[in-house]
Amino acid sequence: MVAVKELSIPAVKIIVLSKHNDERGFFSEAYNKRCFSNAGIDIDFVQDNHAFSAKKGTVRGLHFQIPPFAQDKLIRVVSGSILDVVVDLRTGSSTYGQHVSTLLCARGGNQILVPVGFAHGMVTLEPDTEILYKVSNYYSPSHDRGVLWNDPELAIDWGVSGADAHLSKKDKNQPRLSELPAYFTRSGEE
Repeated sequence: MVAVKELSIPAVKIIVLSKHNDERGFFSEAYNKRCFSNAGIDIDFVQDNHAFSAKKGTVRGLHFQIPPFAQDKLIRVVSGSILDVVVDLRTGSSTYGQHVSTLLCARGGNQILVPVGFAHGMVTLEPDTEILYKVSNYYSPSHDRGVLWNDPELAIDWGVSGADAHLSKKDKNQPRLSELPAYFTRSGEE
């Protein structure tokens, strides 16, 4: 059973899974294609990714792939917790350049669905945090892009300063939003 909650940018959704608890712990189906389809999410995921961050304050993002290798993403935390951030890159959208953020933790079990046309990033809120995420297209290095995580135009409160954030060299040198070409355009309902 899957419940779907929309955020302030309706295309981005929180997925709330059913948990079956007993004295041993819990059981939950993290992904069931039929249940997701019944909830209006009919995406063909083709790859699972696993990321581990040893340090609190590790920033990953803001990442996306451009067409024809653009990706939907379904993210969940299996150990620790993150602040998950999603930025609308769809030109013509009423929410272009805006972002939503949400807390995801292993104990909570919620997931976030990031559709094509959005940049995705996260910061770890505790050490030894692991995430698993599904994507709807294969990784393509030549289509891999990003946006500067602390671009002032985005005004994202990551909860960590630039001096304290743990970043890859790649993420430190991404372009600002104003420097991006129009990779995506708004389509469908918002």
